[in-house]
Amino acid sequence: MINDAPILEFDRSKPVPGQQRRYLDNMDSRMENGIQLNGDFIATPDASQRSQFVASSMVNALFAENYSLAIAMCTWLAERIPDLKQVQVIGDVEGEMRINLVFDRDYITSQTEQPIKFFNPNNQ
Repeated sequence: MINDAPILEFDRSKPVPGQQRRYLDNMDSRMENGIQLNGDFIATPDASQRSQFVASSMVNALFAENYSLAIAMCTWLAERIPDLKQVQVIGDVEGEMRINLVFDRDYITSQTEQPIKFFNPNNQ
């Protein structure tokens, strides 16, 4: 959720393919060498710091319209942090931005949202 608007959803009921699992493992290996978080280098990040780093990377990728990277970051969060219910972002990339990892409230799809339905002209 960015400023209360749903942007990206992850369905945990679907398995993550092997190639994507290897990518997540590679991400973990790279983070073992340290991460930059809020302007500080953290040589041995803990799970919480890794989660914040990945969530921040996901949000930056969304703002940059790099959707494949955003999806990879979302997948990491969903797979590595099973108790995570949603990521809420307040603000924008040009101003101040706050990223909250939410563990106590499920994401609820708006009642006004409708699934996209495709018309098949062959089924007449």
